[in-house]
Amino acid sequence: MHRDGSLTRMSGNPQDLARFDLPTIDEETAPFWDGMRAGTLLLRRCRACAALTYYPRPFCPECWSDDVDWQAASGKATLYTHSTVYMNDLPPFGEQVPYVAAVVELEEGPRMMTQVIDCPPESLAMGMALTAEFRELTPEVTIAVFRPAS
Repeated sequence: MHRDGSLTRMSGNPQDLARFDLPTIDEETAPFWDGMRAGTLLLRRCRACAALTYYPRPFCPECWSDDVDWQAASGKATLYTHSTVYMNDLPPFGEQVPYVAAVVELEEGPRMMTQVIDCPPESLAMGMALTAEFRELTPEVTIAVFRPAS
């Protein structure tokens, strides 16, 4: 956003406001995003020390080995912490307020930032069981959000 309040545009088309929720997909992270589009949350598994990590990176942050591969997560998590966002002027978040920004602890151990959906903020409780759902943002980008487990 510029000092005058105007937004940077991605092209000459006035409808193409810059988005702040889209990742850069590269060769290293493409399998992760392919998994998301297929409805699978992938973690990195280290073959040297067996650590599971999130977010995707080309090495293990525990032992620094680059012998890592992909493992599907169960999609089950518990709520670690959260905050309800009532104001956000960055596209496309302004259209979504209020929303719950959260950190969840995946059943496999790693924590990830996400959104909790379909639950009033006053009903959220630390440690509550959640399950992943996949939300398409664009044809190339799908993200994992979480809802209360039934």
